[in-house]
Amino acid sequence: MNEIVLLDKINKLYGDEVVVQVLFDIDLAIKGGQFTAFIGPSGSGKSTLLNIVGLLETPTSGAVFLDGQDISGMSKDELASYRNEKIGFIFQFHYLLPEFTALENILIPYWIGKGKPPEKVVSRAMYLMERIGIEMCSNKYPHQLSGGQQQRVAIARSLINRPKLLLADEPTGNLDSKTSNMVMELLREIVRVDKMNLVMVTHDRDIAASVDRVIEIVDGRISNDSAVE
Repeated sequence: MNEIVLLDKINKLYGDEVVVQVLFDIDLAIKGGQFTAFIGPSGSGKSTLLNIVGLLETPTSGAVFLDGQDISGMSKDELASYRNEKIGFIFQFHYLLPEFTALENILIPYWIGKGKPPEKVVSRAMYLMERIGIEMCSNKYPHQLSGGQQQRVAIARSLINRPKLLLADEPTGNLDSKTSNMVMELLREIVRVDKMNLVMVTHDRDIAASVDRVIEIVDGRISNDSAVE
């Protein structure tokens, strides 16, 4: 099995008295080294699907395999540990902790998983900041950064643990067009240079046109799955 993501008959329901089904029998395989976009209208289930891939939500039924490993038998603690070590997240809202500097925010995933970062991990954080053009922001707090700088801090934070899988949920949704283009170019470079596996949710078809593969979700089902020329 060489898929980084394999979903088998994924269904997701919410509610007890009033049950709403959000995903219907999703079968999906994503091979390593791909930049994949989930697109679809609001409420289509694309973010729910991304959250299931990222182990933030569990399916009501079906199986999830990540990098060949069946995660269905994992405990909550095991899922949290796997998620922190193997998966990087970039959200529309940066979720930076205001009381920590940019550098400290980048180091948080390592700190949570393994304790105080050694010098080599701090050096990696500084390297990531330099690589994405925010090295001058290392000692600044989130309120001192622009929206684009905050998003780049979030990208560096997602990469600090060298994850196998990077997930992005509307990563340019709150950015102007110039900054959005810059962030997308950075993500494409990360996929190409680091051979990263990136899955992104977006409503912007122009952005989706720049990835390797587009999967359209409509009413909780995959309505189209195509490679981008």
